[in-house]
Amino acid sequence: MNTDDAIDAMDAPAGRAAGQPMNRRAFLVGSAAIVGAVGLAGCTAGGMSFAEAERVYGPVPDERFAIPAVNLNKVDPKYLRRTVRYTSDEAVGTIIVDPRHYYVYRIEGGGQATRYGANVGRAGFLWSGDAYIGRKAEWPIWTPPREMILRQPEAAPYANGMPPGLDNPLGARTLYLYQNGKYTLYTIYSTIKPETIGRGVSSGCVGLLTQDMLDLYEKTPVDTKVIVLPA
Repeated sequence: MNTDDAIDAMDAPAGRAAGQPMNRRAFLVGSAAIVGAVGLAGCTAGGMSFAEAERVYGPVPDERFAIPAVNLNKVDPKYLRRTVRYTSDEAVGTIIVDPRHYYVYRIEGGGQATRYGANVGRAGFLWSGDAYIGRKAEWPIWTPPREMILRQPEAAPYANGMPPGLDNPLGARTLYLYQNGKYTLYTIYSTIKPETIGRGVSSGCVGLLTQDMLDLYEKTPVDTKVIVLPA
């Protein structure tokens, strides 16, 4: 990962929903109002009730490090996982990243996709193109690239690697993006910081809520095609 995502995501300020209480009525009204333009995507085919969101984004205690529940007050409901209509000729399982609208899609076939809310690269670090998953890791060690350490000396203590854990910027699961047999330094990673979803906070990597990343990770084998759309 050009894992400035790491330090960047940890230092990112709270989103506009942070600190604003969300009751069931507000959640349902917000969910029902979601229409936004999503590039190639179509209309919503299935949403999520507040009760289901509490379950899907609840704690995951049986992991190597217990994963806390997502604070739904800090996530715009339109970024919660859902099934949408999505016309694509890509194979089932293909991952499509739409940084302009802060979404990641997994093609499911039959004109549908699973859509996840995401954080993406901040201004100056956005990129686009085709890649593939070259490797996967559970609770990975994070090692900042030399270029990052030069830009951000505060990352220097982790030059030999940050151990796995909730504070590790890569989180519980990471998918590493490759092109032509080489690691691009970009990843799709998991975050426990819900306020970053729907924002540009990284150095080009793409972050999903941990509970969403667990879902995507299990469905994604090595060599899966990844398409990053222009921002």
